[in-house]
Amino acid sequence: MTLDKDSIIAAIKTKVVEIARTLDCDASDLQPDEIIPATGVIDSAGLLELLAWFESTYDLHIASEDFTIDNLGSMEMMANFLLKRKSIL
Repeated sequence: MTLDKDSIIAAIKTKVVEIARTLDCDASDLQPDEIIPATGVIDSAGLLELLAWFESTYDLHIASEDFTIDNLGSMEMMANFLLKRKSIL
């Protein structure tokens, strides 16, 4: 698995699009800097699924105090958070 920002964002977007599709939404135009909960493309259960996938895929434990919009609100923020936690950024 490649841990570069573009690859991480692409993987997150693929998962968001997949989750959105199950809700009959199209997230294919979602931009990396868009705040995912504000777009309405996935619901709260979808957000939980996304975050569980994110932790599992990248072998990352997210502490409850880190569950913030600033850390995990957009695909770009999620990628930056991961890279910082993995000491790559």
